[in-house]
Amino acid sequence: MSKMKLNLVASALVSAIAFTGSALAADPLEKIHAAERTIHKAAANSQVKIDSIQEQTQDIVIEYRAVVDETEINKVYNDHVAKLVAAQNEEIKSLEGQIAEIENTKRNVVPLMYRMIDMLDQFVNADIPIKLDRRLARVEKLRALMIDPKVSTSEKYRQVLEAYEIEKDYGSAVVAWQGTEVFDGKEVSADFVHVGRIALVAQSKDLKNAWVWNNTTRAWEKLGDEYLSDITLTIRMARKQAPYELIKLPIFAAE
Repeated sequence: MSKMKLNLVASALVSAIAFTGSALAADPLEKIHAAERTIHKAAANSQVKIDSIQEQTQDIVIEYRAVVDETEINKVYNDHVAKLVAAQNEEIKSLEGQIAEIENTKRNVVPLMYRMIDMLDQFVNADIPIKLDRRLARVEKLRALMIDPKVSTSEKYRQVLEAYEIEKDYGSAVVAWQGTEVFDGKEVSADFVHVGRIALVAQSKDLKNAWVWNNTTRAWEKLGDEYLSDITLTIRMARKQAPYELIKLPIFAAE
């Protein structure tokens, strides 16, 4: 073999060895880069999964907190409802007790009202006869009211008390009215006036005669002429036709 060929062969061998060595050196480095890329890709995928898990975890935490808040709200509301029900039950018991008490009171107040009406009737008949017909009619109206099923017990009681109040007012009022009465065996049209329950007098329309009620004898008594002017003035004062002033009226002392 010529020297030229030997050099060419040597050069080819060296080139081959150099290529082979370069290839052997490049392969581990590529594997390292590939491994790094794989690791980076895996890390990226893991980070995506971690981020997804974190988002899911946050959603779960938010949902948990909402459930906890709702549970607390429900607990507070349930406690409120329980207290409300307990209070309502107590109120129902109280109302039931009041109803029972009202029924018991009604059973007691009805006989009381009958006694009050009877006492009122006796009082009117024993009192001086101030507007006697009207007062007796009021008593009879109360008796009819007591058996009226359309009127409540409370309204019946109110009207009985009202009748007592009217009777009380007669004791402080000065009132005049017109009417007819039998005096000395004759029916006379007259003006009547009472000053509380102190005096009840009557005067004929011609102003010439006057009478006073004697509650002891339960009869009218004729008065002297000295009382005529005072009785006339009393009637005018009761009708607001004259100012109040001192007058002289016959008074029967209590026995």
